[in-house]
Amino acid sequence: MAKPNPRFHLAYVVTIAVKGIDGAIETILGLAVLITGPVRFNSFLMMLAAPELTEHATENGFMHLLRNGASQLLGTSIDFVVIYLLLHGLLKLGLALVLLTGRGRWVYPVATVILLGFLAFMSWHLAEHWSNWVLVFALFDLVTLLLVLNEWRNEKTHHLKHQPIVG
Repeated sequence: MAKPNPRFHLAYVVTIAVKGIDGAIETILGLAVLITGPVRFNSFLMMLAAPELTEHATENGFMHLLRNGASQLLGTSIDFVVIYLLLHGLLKLGLALVLLTGRGRWVYPVATVILLGFLAFMSWHLAEHWSNWVLVFALFDLVTLLLVLNEWRNEKTHHLKHQPIVG
């Protein structure tokens, strides 16, 4: 049997940590939109981004992206935004915490199903309306899925190696 590659394990840990941080941010944003409402949340983001947009209108792509995203939020159902951000964020955060703490082999098939669901949703979204950002997130989820499957395979191999032989 092949020996597990420590670089893949490090990539797995870093990727899952990024997913967890992203999940925490999405959860916080979902709560913020739920508490303040989309109009107040949009106003807050515009206030935050406005000085940067006027000073460096062509230089700062992040602030431009933030402004466009906030404007699109106003045209979307508040229920969808809140449910999506909270559900997606909590799923990613919970999954990352369980995967990083290694609290059971049951998490690998669950993580696989959840990541496949994310990929299916993003693929459907891309088929309906192309977005380079959605493509980037889908590719990141695909890499995450491959790393989770690799970790699960290594865990199985390690677990089988250390099983007592009854005979």
